[in-house]
Amino acid sequence: MKAQVRKIIHIDMDAFFASVEQRDNPDLAGKPIAVGGAGKRGVVAASSYEARKYGVYSAMSSRIAIQKCPDLIFINPRFDIYKTVSLVIRSIFKDYTDLIEPLSLDEAYLDVTSNKKGMLSATIIAREIKYRIKNQTNLSASAGVSVNKFLAKIASDYNKPDGLFVIPPGKVIAFVESLPIEKFFGIGKVTAARMKKLGICTGADLKRMEKGQLKKIFGKAGDYFYEVSRGIDNRPVVSDRPRKSIGAETTFEEDIENEVELIAQLDRLAKLVHDRTEKSGNFGKTLTVKIKFSDFTQITRSTTINTHIRGFESISKLAEELFREAFNPDMKIRLLGITISNFKIKPEQQTTQYTLNF
Repeated sequence: MKAQVRKIIHIDMDAFFASVEQRDNPDLAGKPIAVGGAGKRGVVAASSYEARKYGVYSAMSSRIAIQKCPDLIFINPRFDIYKTVSLVIRSIFKDYTDLIEPLSLDEAYLDVTSNKKGMLSATIIAREIKYRIKNQTNLSASAGVSVNKFLAKIASDYNKPDGLFVIPPGKVIAFVESLPIEKFFGIGKVTAARMKKLGICTGADLKRMEKGQLKKIFGKAGDYFYEVSRGIDNRPVVSDRPRKSIGAETTFEEDIENEVELIAQLDRLAKLVHDRTEKSGNFGKTLTVKIKFSDFTQITRSTTINTHIRGFESISKLAEELFREAFNPDMKIRLLGITISNFKIKPEQQTTQYTLNF
């Protein structure tokens, strides 16, 4: 019996935080804005499309953002508003399927293979969802439709903003083979550059590599690269998973080597993690710091204490101690992350998923 072809939609709100601010303040319409802090240690949480034309993106330091766009307008984030809008969007999703996997406040996967409305076309469902989001929130969303999560996510990035891109089953192989290697989800700038040195510039080039070769060069990621180069991604859309950890991480627009600037970024992440643990009511005993260097090597450092880790100062202090243990002044850093885990989930929270901002 032939396996049923899955129908997966990836919905991605367009410049979500910035678009909400422009919607609620007409004076900001058409202007380059950044949601985040404008101070010396400020970081851009989100940017409008007008700001992106100047090269201003999320996780960029405010100092660099202003250098790129002197007319940039900074707006303090209103996460309660963003979450309220996100819940409206989530309610629209639920009219079609219960298989919803949120990735953040502004994006989610939906499995509509068997949907509540009995609709045969995932493309029509995606178009309806986009229309309803626009009608109920006055915000635009982009949608990608395909046979798996990997392809749906790539598709949603086409024709942004307000785009709809479909990769049907019969065109999967041709699409993946023609895809530039840097467009593959999960392949960053450093890995893409490394692949190009090996002559891997497209999906077709990647597909020619044997699995053993890929694993030898890229480690565990080699299995993933082998599968997706053939358009294969069997990961299910999973909803309502009990969260075992709460964290935040950021990939810098430019690699950072300055220790003071890195500590400032760590403090920002500590604040995010503090807010998220307080809001969820889950407090762990283990704190982990993740560091990814410019050469794409990654390390983690963890510490476990006897009591639950609570309060910004406690999180910040533990994170800084772990960071300093691993910091190498001779190596630039491209990503930092903090995670709290090893917490006892309250019985009533066993099936509650806490959706993170980043």
